[in-house]
Amino acid sequence: MRLALLTDLHANREAFQACLDHAARHGADHYAFTGDLVGYGADPGWVVDTVMAYVARGAIAVQGNHDYFATVAARAPMHAEAREAIEWTRSELSEEQGAFLAALPLTQERADILFVHASAAAPARWDYINNIDDAERSLRATDRKLVFCGHVHVPALYRRAADGTMGSHAPRPGVSLPLRRQHQHLVIPGAVGQPRDGDCRACYALYDDVSRTLVYYRIAYDHGAAARRVIAAGLPIVFAMRLIEGL
Repeated sequence: MRLALLTDLHANREAFQACLDHAARHGADHYAFTGDLVGYGADPGWVVDTVMAYVARGAIAVQGNHDYFATVAARAPMHAEAREAIEWTRSELSEEQGAFLAALPLTQERADILFVHASAAAPARWDYINNIDDAERSLRATDRKLVFCGHVHVPALYRRAADGTMGSHAPRPGVSLPLRRQHQHLVIPGAVGQPRDGDCRACYALYDDVSRTLVYYRIAYDHGAAARRVIAAGLPIVFAMRLIEGL
């Protein structure tokens, strides 16, 4: 199995399509979407419809905080611009699209893998994994060897050895990384739809369960077109600038 790991799509049609095309060319035969399909970007309906189609063919999808707040009446605990985007997104979703997002589970498990948007320690609290201590809490919360997650818009990789020793690695695009069976690993592919590490290229990763190797990718796409869609939709211009600047 070659599993494409895509997270934080954030309604960015151009970035999402570019990552899907790249994954298909590189032999992906399974797909996992670890949350935040919507929010910030201008194409929530198209993105949700596309994920729904993949899920109908067997893909995995879990719920992110933006997906949750786009489908409930509660006031999202976010900054004002993000709340504005959530409210706009809610008005753009069809009944079927909203029902799909609302029904997404917080976690899914397959074999030795746990899929979750935020921390496995408390999925509904939407905690960020910003450092090695956060990663350790998440890994200790599951007996699965691999945790694939999102929420953090910067690629990262953490390892917990059998003796409990923690380590971290700053992944480089295109480099194949072995994930040894005796360790637990926590994988953050980075954001498809809104990278925030100063590189405007979209992020995703491919995991091969036969060789137990992981490759992170950065994918160039027409971020100018995506930014123009954000502006045309009347969304806060800060979200267009993030796509241009990668911040």
